[in-house]
Amino acid sequence: MDWKKSFQLASVYVGSVVGAGFATGKEIVEFFSQYGLYGLFGIILAGLGFIYFGVKVMEMAIRLNAKSYEELTMYLFSPIFAPIINIFMFLMLIGASSVMLSGAGSVFEEHLNIPREMGILFTIGLSLIVLMVGTKGLVIVNLLVVPLLILFNLFLAFLSMQLPEFYSNVQALGSTNWKWFLSAFSYVAFNITLTQAILVPAANEIGDVKVVKAGGIIGGLLLTLILITSHMTLVQLPNLTSYHIPMAMIMHELAKSLYLFFILIIYGEIFTSIIGNIYGLERFLKKWLPFKTIFVGILIFSVTYLISKIDYSTLLSTLYPLFGYISLVFLVLLIIRK
Repeated sequence: MDWKKSFQLASVYVGSVVGAGFATGKEIVEFFSQYGLYGLFGIILAGLGFIYFGVKVMEMAIRLNAKSYEELTMYLFSPIFAPIINIFMFLMLIGASSVMLSGAGSVFEEHLNIPREMGILFTIGLSLIVLMVGTKGLVIVNLLVVPLLILFNLFLAFLSMQLPEFYSNVQALGSTNWKWFLSAFSYVAFNITLTQAILVPAANEIGDVKVVKAGGIIGGLLLTLILITSHMTLVQLPNLTSYHIPMAMIMHELAKSLYLFFILIIYGEIFTSIIGNIYGLERFLKKWLPFKTIFVGILIFSVTYLISKIDYSTLLSTLYPLFGYISLVFLVLLIIRK
């Protein structure tokens, strides 16, 4: 078996899940850390979901010889409902891109003392340039940013373990209702629904069930590790739900000398995620709009810019759980369909 391809696929899987909300820590707080110890149980549940559903999507892509997520959607939802689901995915990408733009603005405002609006406009301008030039440089940036982000997460978790109240904070119970359980599944559903746009063609290109299965398992385990270490770090922060970028606040407290470098890594992850989404949206729209890439890009950013003017925390805490709950249908069909 080709283990090199399995690890490459695993890195693609991790990179496609680790987006703006994940990098800033806000997404992890929203879905897991606010529930305290129950959030840790939710992460373990989500980790198992990432392994099972990630493997299932890629195995199904190979067996169906599906070259794009639209072909997989056609099989899961039938030709009648598939167009509706594709429109829903388009709206999810619009929503996710808006959240990321808003997050980029928050990075500039909260940690670089640059006006939020300027940060958003700078990100849009840079994104349009990359959209025109191509993705080669972006791939290199992603290969650098994701491993660095993982290393910083592990480093912060290690520093957090030195704190006197580390274990009591990790063991503290949050809300005792069962919302954490549904939250874990909705988190997996939201991410698997979005990442299938990358996983389906990647698996089809490899064409080996054993290789993609190993890649899905390795990727799922890595995501679980990152989630656990991030969670254990975040729960050390008092009033953790009040911060836009809680991971940066932790870095500022525990390793101030590396703070600005960490901010650049977070911004790099946000930027690569925005570009990935915009490419997906641009390809979707060009089926119906006979315009040049630059004009389609401007149209997409005009919409996402207006939505991104809403507060980052409000946007993420509203849209992501909503998309997650709706995406649960996708997980159910993945389980049912042979």
